[in-house]
Amino acid sequence: MNRQAATSGSALWHRIRQRRLTTLAVVGMTKNTGKTVALNHLLVCAARDGVATGVTSIGRDGEERDQVFSIPKPPVLVWPGSIVATARHTLPRAKARWKLLAGTGLASPMGEIVIVRALEHGAMEVAGASRGSDQQEVLAQLRQCGCALIVLDGALGRSQHASPAIAEGMILATGAALGGGVPDVIRKTRDRLAILDIPQAGPEILARCAAVFGHRGVGIWDRAGRPLFRADIATLNAGPALLAFAGREVATIAVSGAVGRALWLIIDALLARHPGLTLVVADGTKLFIEHADITRFRNQGGSLLASRRITIAGITVNPCSPHGGHLVAEELLGAARLAFPEHQVADVILERAPTKTGVC
Repeated sequence: MNRQAATSGSALWHRIRQRRLTTLAVVGMTKNTGKTVALNHLLVCAARDGVATGVTSIGRDGEERDQVFSIPKPPVLVWPGSIVATARHTLPRAKARWKLLAGTGLASPMGEIVIVRALEHGAMEVAGASRGSDQQEVLAQLRQCGCALIVLDGALGRSQHASPAIAEGMILATGAALGGGVPDVIRKTRDRLAILDIPQAGPEILARCAAVFGHRGVGIWDRAGRPLFRADIATLNAGPALLAFAGREVATIAVSGAVGRALWLIIDALLARHPGLTLVVADGTKLFIEHADITRFRNQGGSLLASRRITIAGITVNPCSPHGGHLVAEELLGAARLAFPEHQVADVILERAPTKTGVC
C-alpha cells in the first residue's frame, strides 16, 4: 500500500483551524483505517502553516509493524520543531534527530514519558501516557512548551482520550478495514457516530449531576429532582447500588465512568420499571455498547445524554485494507459525504491525487 497524503487546500485542515481547536484526538474505528496517515496529514499541514504542534499518544504508535497482525505500518512523521511526548525507550529507534526538553516524571511500560523537540523531518515511535490524569499532565507540559495545537494519536479500543475532558475535537478514521462493502463501512461508521455523538444534557440536568462528574461516581434522582443516592464508587461496582433503588421512583441516573454491557443491562431493566428514565454519562467515549442498544433504549422511552458533547472535527476514509478487499476510493468518499453531510469528510490521499483512482 503506497498512499501518501497531500495537503494543499485541505478542507479538513481548514475546518480544524476555523474551529480554533488546540487539542485534537485522531481515533481509528479499528486497526488499519488510516489513522496514522490522517495524523501525518495534520502534521504536514501544521508544518506548512507554521503552527507549533505537539504530538503524543495514548498507548503506542509509529512502530514499524502492527503489534496484532504483524503487517507493515506507516510511521508517524514529525517535522522540525514538532514537540513530541513519548516514552524514553522509544527514542533510540527514532529516525529523526531530537533534543530532550524535559522529563515528566510519569512512568510507562516503556520508560518515563519525556518531552523532546524534533530537529528534522523523520519517523518517530510515539508511546504516551495511558491514564487520563497522566495525559492531562502531558498536555499541560506540551502547552508550556508553546504548542498551539496538540494532536493525540488514538489506539484500538482506547477512545477515552477523545473525551472532551481531554481533547477539544476528534477526527474519526474509518474505512475498508472494517470489512464488507461500502454500505457496510457506512453503516458501521454511522453506528459509531451515533454512540460518540450523543446530545448534551440541558442546564438543569447538568447542574443536578455536577457533583457526579466533578468528583466521579454515581448519582440517582427522583422525578422532582430530589437526590436519592450519591456515592464516589467505581462504575464496575455501580450495578448493585442501582438495583437497590428499583422499587423507588427513579427518574435520572448519572454515571461518570465507563458503561459496559453488564451495567447497561441493569439500566435497561430499570427503564422497564421507570418509564422516561434519563441516563447521563460523561460523554460518548464512555459507552461500550452497541448502537442497537441505544436505539432500543430510546424506543422504550429512555433518554441518553452526555455531560459533555464530543466535537467531531472530521471523518477520514481509507479504501484500502491490509487483508485485501480494497474499495473504490471515489465511491467510498462520495458515499461517506452523502451519509454524513454535517461532518467534514475527507480522503486525505485522494484529495490531491485524482488520477490515482482507488490506488492502495
